Amino acid sequence: MTDEHGERPEGGIPPVEPPVEPPIDPDAAPTPGESEAHVLAAIALGGALGACARYGAGLLWPVAQDAFPWTTFAVNVTGCAAMGVLMVLVTERFTAHRLVRPFLGTGVLGGYTTFSTYATDARHLLTGGHVPTAILYLTATVACAVAAVTLAARLTRRLTGAPTGRGRA
Repeated sequence: MTDEHGERPEGGIPPVEPPVEPPIDPDAAPTPGESEAHVLAAIALGGALGACARYGAGLLWPVAQDAFPWTTFAVNVTGCAAMGVLMVLVTERFTAHRLVRPFLGTGVLGGYTTFSTYATDARHLLTGGHVPTAILYLTATVACAVAAVTLAARLTRRLTGAPTGRGRA
């Protein structure tokens, strides 16, 4: 409230201006909530596809319960190799749509590869008395998965002409 000279008396409450809404721009970036919803939807769709692929691999290549879990091993190693290719392509070689990495990386490949089945398979082998097979499975999966992502990334850089800086896999 102001007096006739436009000055506010002591202890008076300052006037409140109504908020100004920015104009709507149809080409503007999505709001944070919209952006997160799109990312979550991409991850969920990709995860469903990846999980279906993993399930299909188990149906096509069943393994006896007490045998080396070749299907899970192959899924995890090939998934890691695919991640090496993907990360080089979308982070070093091409400019990809912002949903490609969450859809393919976190979604499809995250749903395809499986740490939970890896752990369950190892526990089953251990409790079934197949300790040497369990130890081989536990160590070979990690070693081969790391080797697969590293070699796939290097090969992808070489084949696509992506830069090969120090400190990269």
